[in-house]
Amino acid sequence: MTTDALVARNSDFYNALWSKSYLTRPERFNTWAVVAPLLADAPSRLEIGPGLRPRLTIAGTHFIDLSPPAVARLVASGGLAQVGEITELPYPDQTFGLVTAFDVIEHITDDERAFDELTRVLKPGGHLVLSVPLHPERWNAFDTLVGHARRYEPATLQALLARHGLVVERSVAFGMESKNPALVYLTVQGLTRRHTLAVHLYNWLFLPLGMWFQKRLMMVDGLMDLTEVDEVLLVCRRSHSDEGAGAPEMGDRR
Repeated sequence: MTTDALVARNSDFYNALWSKSYLTRPERFNTWAVVAPLLADAPSRLEIGPGLRPRLTIAGTHFIDLSPPAVARLVASGGLAQVGEITELPYPDQTFGLVTAFDVIEHITDDERAFDELTRVLKPGGHLVLSVPLHPERWNAFDTLVGHARRYEPATLQALLARHGLVVERSVAFGMESKNPALVYLTVQGLTRRHTLAVHLYNWLFLPLGMWFQKRLMMVDGLMDLTEVDEVLLVCRRSHSDEGAGAPEMGDRR
């Protein structure tokens, strides 16, 4: 799929989703325990593609999102939000001490350009927190529906991080997507054929239940063994200019 076609698919899907959704406060997500300790050292911070599920505190945080409905709601809640794309961030070099991109980069055709931009606006020594799905052989109908461009091979992801001088400090298995093929199929069918009803059920039933049953994220040092992991959350640090960029080392293998 071309870049323009993928952007259009993502815009259509998420504009419809966020137009019928409500804003969820970041403190309600299990990711809050990961990002909250990083906020004190990052008064200037950026979140990419949050929609109405931001993971950083809203007031005073910069947000970039493709969806005008999401941007309008974030601005109304005190966020410094604007419509834009990850491949062309409207900020000077080394602006932010913390940048996050949860479930975003897999939507981008030119992920090399996306990482160029993420590291360009990130200060040396600053943190990038991101999550991506793994293993192309596990591609399913949900990946297509939500506008994914790829699932990452673990080795490809490691090489991409290394090329951009990003050192993995901590990692954890992440994500709420069901591994049950029948449930994935029903979800896709519902969002395709009965979109309004499916979104209503998601907002008022499945999301609250999912939030209630969230598990604490048990981070491990370094890059975990990704063999059996469908999606990974990474806390990375941008190397200082005098540090060599090398391949991330494998850490605790759980």
